[in-house]
Amino acid sequence: MIAENRSLPLPHDVVIVGGGPAASFTALFLLKHGIQPLIVERDSFPRFHIGESLTGEVGGILRELGLEAELASRQFPIKHGVTVYGANGTNTFWVPVMRRQHDGDLTSTTTWQVRRDEFDQFLLETAVARGATVVKGDADGVLRDGDAVCGLRVKTAEGLREFPCRILVDASGQKTFLANQGVTGPKERGSYEKQVGIFSRVTGAVRDLGEAAGNTLIFYQEKHHWSWFIPLSETETSIGVVVPGEHFSQSGKSTEEFLEWKLRNLNPALTARLQNIEFTEPVRTASNYSYHVKNFTGPGFVCVGDSHRFTDPIFSFGVFFSANEAKMAAAAIRDVLANGAEHEADPFAEYEATCDFGQQVIQDVIDFFWEYPLAFQMMAHKSHKGEITDCFAGRVYPAHQPSEAVLTMRRMLARVRTPQPEPVA
Repeated sequence: MIAENRSLPLPHDVVIVGGGPAASFTALFLLKHGIQPLIVERDSFPRFHIGESLTGEVGGILRELGLEAELASRQFPIKHGVTVYGANGTNTFWVPVMRRQHDGDLTSTTTWQVRRDEFDQFLLETAVARGATVVKGDADGVLRDGDAVCGLRVKTAEGLREFPCRILVDASGQKTFLANQGVTGPKERGSYEKQVGIFSRVTGAVRDLGEAAGNTLIFYQEKHHWSWFIPLSETETSIGVVVPGEHFSQSGKSTEEFLEWKLRNLNPALTARLQNIEFTEPVRTASNYSYHVKNFTGPGFVCVGDSHRFTDPIFSFGVFFSANEAKMAAAAIRDVLANGAEHEADPFAEYEATCDFGQQVIQDVIDFFWEYPLAFQMMAHKSHKGEITDCFAGRVYPAHQPSEAVLTMRRMLARVRTPQPEPVA
């Protein structure tokens, strides 16, 4: 259980809204910079969450934070890569987990599949053990000094409390706290907002043999119809289907009936693995996967991870963006605090631009997968293997992108304009 410290010095350098991975990663990187944050979290841990598959770059961040031994001791499944099965179980392609060495060459590495209830609690407890403070309460509103955010108002068991701070971090995930407060731009729905995910956990699923037993499997049926298969332990597997919400509602089936029906009919390669399964968790649903918040940084505030954007869960980028943006945000916060620049008009402009750059790369990759699945398979399997591996790992920022693979996708999606000659004076 995470202990709450009630003797809190004021004002705080940084207050973080939320206690999930985006908040914990931000706190852990702030602590590396010598900044002790206050975390405000409403829910008790452990709590159920999906998004169990970690990309290669997340594995690297966890090692950088010195957490590899603890993850190994918890016996989370080792992930060596992702296999994607095309419609009818054909046109399969494999994307390994690999890292770039200093000379640019790719070399094999691994990451993990995690039970998010255990993983999220572990991250938060680690942040507390290293110096962060947690207050249990519900973020109720922001404090302002003119246009700048300068603190957080929190509903606690003892009543309403105020926590002045120099910088407020929104790591509230899909609750998008600052967008709901009108601090950032509004929450705009994306192109995948009409999808619904229906999921559970099972035992008895058939996995690949040997070291491949811990890998992610993705099963494609048709555009916007797909399923995931993620090992969580030696016996338990996370399974789920994602379909347009209209497809589910028109079926007339309950969530349990729909999931069982879809698992039998979505892809024969999936059905073959689920002949003798038993459900170990209730069937759950999640909808409205896609949204985008603009202007998500400003004087005294910054958003991290899902609190400003989420596209589509198919390639498991949720925790990646939380972890990587947390690392970047912590470095930016360190610099802003050191320069006393927190109330300048746009102190986190570079951070916001870099986040948008990486998020757009993933948007393009996912859009291309849905619009041109066979071309995507050819690029991943033959023509652009290394560059697709980079995308799946999370190497999506300016040091690696846009690669020729991403530029090709953008041309086919008509997102790259042909340069026009300058007008003659």
